[in-house]
Amino acid sequence: MMGEPLSRAVAEQAASWHVDLLDEPADPSRRDAHQRWLAQSDEHRRAWARLEKLQGRLEQAPAGVARATLNQARTSRRRMIKGLAVLLVAGGAGLGWQRSDQYQALTARYRTGTGEQRSLYLADGGELVLNTDSSVDVDYGAGARRVILHHGEILVTTAPDPQGRPFTVDTRHGSVLALGTRFSVYSDDVRAQVGVMEKAVEIRPTDNGQPPLRLEVGQQADFSHRRVGQARPLNADALAWRNGLLVASDWRLEAFLTELSRYRPGRLVCDQQVADLRLSGAFNLTDTDVVLENLTQTLPVRLTYFTRYWVRVGAK
Repeated sequence: MMGEPLSRAVAEQAASWHVDLLDEPADPSRRDAHQRWLAQSDEHRRAWARLEKLQGRLEQAPAGVARATLNQARTSRRRMIKGLAVLLVAGGAGLGWQRSDQYQALTARYRTGTGEQRSLYLADGGELVLNTDSSVDVDYGAGARRVILHHGEILVTTAPDPQGRPFTVDTRHGSVLALGTRFSVYSDDVRAQVGVMEKAVEIRPTDNGQPPLRLEVGQQADFSHRRVGQARPLNADALAWRNGLLVASDWRLEAFLTELSRYRPGRLVCDQQVADLRLSGAFNLTDTDVVLENLTQTLPVRLTYFTRYWVRVGAK
């Protein structure tokens, strides 16, 4: 039945198939694989029927909303799959998602797709660099300068303001007040992380019961809306992404693949049999297929491609 609940895993699979077929709709082998997936279970067919119904409702929405959802798949594939999965599990009732974090991220003024970077020059002479799969809005008003980071990672270089307005980066977990500085902020559904390259910042979690934390140059810290972690030394390779590199130092393979997936469209799955393998090195992010292939040369792993965008790393 259409009203029966869907598991999150099946919803994500349906969303992934939708984006795959949207990306290359004329590929016969992909369509055949999709038909085999549909035939595997009633839940698969129910998820696909719900997705088609949701797509029809989106096509009746205002043009700007539709463009900001399904037609953004090529530039923000991972976020698109996640957002669609949330809607499928919830049933898309009333399109209430328009007020959700997913909607805000998809309709933000400034966005980057998976593997993309973008530099912006701010009105006061500062600079904002967006890392992969990120979305922000900028709000300069009479009394404040705000960057709203909906999702992803940014590098901020602030400039003096003749009007003396404070500069903050706002996330769902809280805000970061710049104290004449250069700093990075990463934010996802679970937490935010701040690293300071020049001068200092002050972290202010959403929960007003938590005291703010001042970070000095060369420090970093994690925080959520409920808590702020302790300051610790900044990772020396924190900005390697600006040079198109992912630098690992004795990382677990599972952690490495999780980080690599930020720069690669689609699903990248690590089998638990190989999750604890360790690796180190500097990996070029311009071609993640080469990175994955190199893993098979240095570790006892093999790659299984279910589709072009769905890869499993398992034991040989």
